[in-house]
Amino acid sequence: MRANSLALRLFVSATAWAVIILLITGIVLSSLYRQAVERSFDRRLGVYLRTLVADVAAPEEDKSPQALGEPLFELPLSGWYWQITRLDPGKPDLRASRSLWDGGLPHLEDQGVAPAPDGSRQGYVTGPEDQKLRLVERNIDLGDEGRYLVAVAGDAAEITDEIRAFDQALMATFSILAAVLLLTTMFQVRFGLAPLKRITDSLTAIRSGNAERLTGDFPVEIAPLARETNALIDSNKEIVERARTHVGNLAHALKTPLSVIVNEAASRPGDPLASKVQEQAAIMRDQVARHLERARIAARASVVGSVTEVAPVVEALARTMEKIHRDRGITVDVKLPDAIRFRGERADLEEMLGNLVDNACKWATSRVAIEVLRERRDLDSGEQVVRLTVDDDGPGLSPAEREQVALRGRRLDETKPGSGLGLSIVVELAALYGGELKLGAAPIGGLRAELVLPAA
Repeated sequence: MRANSLALRLFVSATAWAVIILLITGIVLSSLYRQAVERSFDRRLGVYLRTLVADVAAPEEDKSPQALGEPLFELPLSGWYWQITRLDPGKPDLRASRSLWDGGLPHLEDQGVAPAPDGSRQGYVTGPEDQKLRLVERNIDLGDEGRYLVAVAGDAAEITDEIRAFDQALMATFSILAAVLLLTTMFQVRFGLAPLKRITDSLTAIRSGNAERLTGDFPVEIAPLARETNALIDSNKEIVERARTHVGNLAHALKTPLSVIVNEAASRPGDPLASKVQEQAAIMRDQVARHLERARIAARASVVGSVTEVAPVVEALARTMEKIHRDRGITVDVKLPDAIRFRGERADLEEMLGNLVDNACKWATSRVAIEVLRERRDLDSGEQVVRLTVDDDGPGLSPAEREQVALRGRRLDETKPGSGLGLSIVVELAALYGGELKLGAAPIGGLRAELVLPAA
């Protein structure tokens, strides 16, 4: 992939989005899994907590809460602890698991942790030997028998280890998935842009003389491009053949008179007039050859314009655009007198006006207005021009944008992404006919495009 290529842009954009989506998905999944592990761990601690609460609330005074069915509560500093604290003033009482040894558990209530709907609190604390613990505690009120705070804590390393293992597996899975997505994206880009590469190769073959037309089946998105390119090639061939025919006819038409003049002059040797005629005939032959060659070159570059009726082109474009934008309710108002003719090819007029009307319809809110006038170019000139004005009620362009577009012939879609209007084509075609394109503010609120072309 070359720099500034369409393939590279598609690949980079697709890759960037894939990486962003995978990162966000990985973060979300890791967070959800952490919450699930913590809930599971809290449920385990909650079982021990309810057992302790039941032991404390039991009427038997000698009931001991030591037997919870978990040997880790008996091992010193094992990371699993329970603690019962009496909260009544003046009646301090503290009972704890043997694993706490001579230490104690902090209170989540003192750390500002809000209770859950069932009255319990969950959170992380630092226990003996700076162990990170997951702790669940609950206040119980036994009335005359006192108020107690029952707490159970478990080693948070189990949560951390389980989440770390999940994150590692998730990272490995997503890395493989990212690699597969990158390869798939590369294949899709190459496969999707392969027809454009075929067109490029075919155009290169045409330019080098190895082919005459674009051949083969193309996708529906670029089939019109192939058809229009073949039509342009055929048109250029017809123009060149027509120019060659005219040039050949002119060459034959001039060849005989010049030969007669030269022969007549040659039959009079020594005559100064005959020598002068021979000299001028040779110059004439050279000038004719030079200008005929220029005509051949010009014929390859452009087509001699014809006369086109403006009204049918404008009305056809208005009907077409209304049909295309029917779902948006766009109306195209046309105001033009009859018998206005443009001195140029019909296809060129359709190209220029079609781009302007299409752009107006794309940006219009509800209305597009087309007006055609025949007038003098200026007060000091008698040259007649056709002025085609296209207004829309869309957002329009700022004065700086209008000046940039009008002066440089820059495409409007580079100024406002997604518009799809080739103003450079309009500017260049108008310049070939000695016309111009002006942009301004429309009276109905949007952009006004004025196309001035020579009248017939």
